[in-house]
Amino acid sequence: MSSDTSKRKSPPPIFFIVAFGLIAFGGYKFLPGLLASKSSDISNSTFTPTSGASPSGASPSGASPSATIANRISLGNQILLTSQTTAAKEAGVKAFAKGDYQGAVQNFQASLQQNRNDPETIIYLNNATASNGSFLKIAVSVPIGSNPNVAQEILRGVAQAQDEIHNSGGINGAQLQVEIVNDDNSQEVVREVARTLTKDPSILAVIGHNASNASLEAAPIYQQEKLVMVTPTSFANNLSGLGSYIFRTVPNISLMAVPLAEYAVKTAGKTNIAICYDSQAPDNISFKDEFVAALTAAGGKLVPTVCDFSLPSFNPESAIADAVSKGAQGLMVAPHVDRIDRAISLARSNRGKLPLYGSTTLYTFQTLKDGQKDVDGLVLPVPWHPEANPGSRFPENARQRWGGIVNWRTATSFDATQAVIAGLRQSNTREGLQQALRNPNFSAAGSSEDVKFLPTGDRAGKPILVQVKQGGSTGYNFVPLR
Repeated sequence: MSSDTSKRKSPPPIFFIVAFGLIAFGGYKFLPGLLASKSSDISNSTFTPTSGASPSGASPSGASPSATIANRISLGNQILLTSQTTAAKEAGVKAFAKGDYQGAVQNFQASLQQNRNDPETIIYLNNATASNGSFLKIAVSVPIGSNPNVAQEILRGVAQAQDEIHNSGGINGAQLQVEIVNDDNSQEVVREVARTLTKDPSILAVIGHNASNASLEAAPIYQQEKLVMVTPTSFANNLSGLGSYIFRTVPNISLMAVPLAEYAVKTAGKTNIAICYDSQAPDNISFKDEFVAALTAAGGKLVPTVCDFSLPSFNPESAIADAVSKGAQGLMVAPHVDRIDRAISLARSNRGKLPLYGSTTLYTFQTLKDGQKDVDGLVLPVPWHPEANPGSRFPENARQRWGGIVNWRTATSFDATQAVIAGLRQSNTREGLQQALRNPNFSAAGSSEDVKFLPTGDRAGKPILVQVKQGGSTGYNFVPLR
């Protein structure tokens, strides 16, 4: 009896065989993953010029972007600016994606014969050419989906600077590759874009972002991960002094707002000014605040109205009626770059009753094309104008390159790329580039004057006042006030 009981308490041999098998399988399945996770946290603070490119645009370190972000990033393997598509360009990106860079070059050149005013194709052409030798890589992040016109204005400046450095021997012998990113000026997208770019050690700097809300979202990530960001278009006060890796090639917003307020009060004689702005646009909040301070200092007065372009209840007719009834003698307009249509509807409802003053954001082709006579006389400050420096070669080079006159976004994007190129000549590491740009003696040849940065990361410079007048391809043009 006791012998039978003892047998029942001892597991049969098959139990040990099964148990051993499970343990062995678990070790095979999970141990490599545990070991891999331990070894994956590798930082790379330096970068040597690369020879050969990854056709997919993935990071050489193996850190590939998510599927969603991958569809927004291209070195030349996909078309992001779908409005600028030709059969030759489509063949070019297919060749690039396969690593056939010679075929890509031929097709991109053929596409440019049909449409020379396509900055994406010029950048892809230069990237394909650079892929057969040594190169340094940067990224440019623009709102292709939400504002393709502004995106192309920025890309033209970057492409022109890239083109010039390619034709002059490169950066210490290395060519410049530019990865294009579509961020839609979306804070959610920008966050993932910034995380993706910082994880790619081959990216040495980022030109961008466009709207201040996008730049403010990305800047802390770039600062934490020590990747230089140079925005060519973001004016928000909050960007000043945000971090040692954060720069911009436009002046501080106070320098932009002061001359406009002084012009309205002292030159135009309009002391009572109403304001319509976008409460969801940090740069235009900053512009509004600085304008009000300068208006008061100049002896003017703010007319208290409620006019916010970001509100669903925005009504241009009511806004104009309210401003006029309260004694406004002028109207300052400061929309988000993606809501310029609302500012134009306000100008249309104004019907010339009040003189119009605007933030820098309104300097767009859309303003002229859609605004027409309703924006005639609009005055606004800009950081650059082609007529401001007659001795500069940039405006004429740009006209020959693009077949027309470019605007301030193209100029300041050219300047941002020029600054990065000048810094990379001194050091081709992220940290070395940052130190070069932070040097008080740093300067780079710009579109009209040298690019120099203040300790805050802002650009040293002063604005130009321009006014909408009849003339130009749309029937109206931005002309410097003399």
